[in-house]
Amino acid sequence: MVEVDFEKMDGLVPAVVQDAANGEVLMVGFMSRDAYEQTLQTGYVTFFSRTRQQLWTKGETSGNRLRLITAATDCDSDTILCRVEVEGAGVVCHTGTRSCFTTPLPLGGES
Repeated sequence: MVEVDFEKMDGLVPAVVQDAANGEVLMVGFMSRDAYEQTLQTGYVTFFSRTRQQLWTKGETSGNRLRLITAATDCDSDTILCRVEVEGAGVVCHTGTRSCFTTPLPLGGES
């Protein structure tokens, strides 16, 4: 059985959230072992808030929950990929957009 390596980053692993239907990357959060286990038990993505030092299930107040379709780990077992279906209005980012990745960065010589 594959084990996620929570020890490498002091008990947390990055969790990449991807739309299961189209592959769009929606957000990245961090999971502790407890958050990972709760995600598997409930079927909804749960993270560990580094600022509040507690578990939180995405969408518990907004209704835009992330229903887990599949989960996988990378080759080092230190990152989790959660493929999800977004419930509710489909908004994932706290700014009101579907994805948190909407701000372009300059490449190379661009300013």
